[in-house]
Amino acid sequence: MSELLTDDQIDLALRDHLPEWKVVDNELVRSVKRDTFLDGIRLVATVGQLAESMNHHPDMDIRYTTITFRVSSHEAGGITDDDLVLAQHIDTAAG
Repeated sequence: MSELLTDDQIDLALRDHLPEWKVVDNELVRSVKRDTFLDGIRLVATVGQLAESMNHHPDMDIRYTTITFRVSSHEAGGITDDDLVLAQHIDTAAG
């Protein structure tokens, strides 16, 4: 299991590598808007495949053309390096 990151480590990662993300309730959170509902579904499918290959799964909330991703390590009780890596993969998929 990965170790929890400190608030300073998380803040640095958000500032330097994940500017679209924020911390809410001890999770990394980002919303992505797509032009159409089906574009959003395709993004969810892409992220689902990435997450499955990592065996690390985000919560994904679909609201018409807006998809909100929530990433944390439930077993560790917060945010770890694995979450930062997954968030970067989500950013790449989101374009």
